[in-house]
Amino acid sequence: MGFGLCCAAAMARGEWAWTLAGALMLVFSYVLDSCDGEIARLKNQCSEFGKRLDSFADWIVHVTFFAGLGVGASRNSGEELWLWLGLIAAAGGTINYIVGFFLEVRDKTRTDNQPVASGSAESHRDPETPMEWAVFVFRELTRADFWLIVLALSIFDYTWVLLPAGAIGAHIYWATQFIGCAREFYT
Repeated sequence: MGFGLCCAAAMARGEWAWTLAGALMLVFSYVLDSCDGEIARLKNQCSEFGKRLDSFADWIVHVTFFAGLGVGASRNSGEELWLWLGLIAAAGGTINYIVGFFLEVRDKTRTDNQPVASGSAESHRDPETPMEWAVFVFRELTRADFWLIVLALSIFDYTWVLLPAGAIGAHIYWATQFIGCAREFYT
């Protein structure tokens, strides 16, 4: 989470070198985020608290990223529109976090009230229909590769493209959680 917050602060500067440094910090943030979960699984030290902390840290990193990027693009261009797009994207990330939390609690409550099925701890599956594939690609693959997109755009000084995309996409992203299959896929 520390690298993610530093990334947002660097993005808020609005200068190419700081944006590139911020993108590199985001890469480190993603790498460390992946490592801590893998290490916990390998050492059999997973916990409900760790799962919640990981989700909270992801939310903070993404929301501050878009807010910082909006501040930086606004500073760089002198146009307030970029700030608003960053804040709209950050609001979408916040709504996604809240909706995801409540759906997870709801699903856990439903699961706790049903008999345990033999052999399956979690129900993850591969997409089958074209609609399921579209939801999978939008929700999972864009999320998993976000760091790469940011890094590539920052090299060419085009990170501002993420602001209108994020302002729209973040709200589509949280809305897709209401599509029945969206939360069943795992990458």
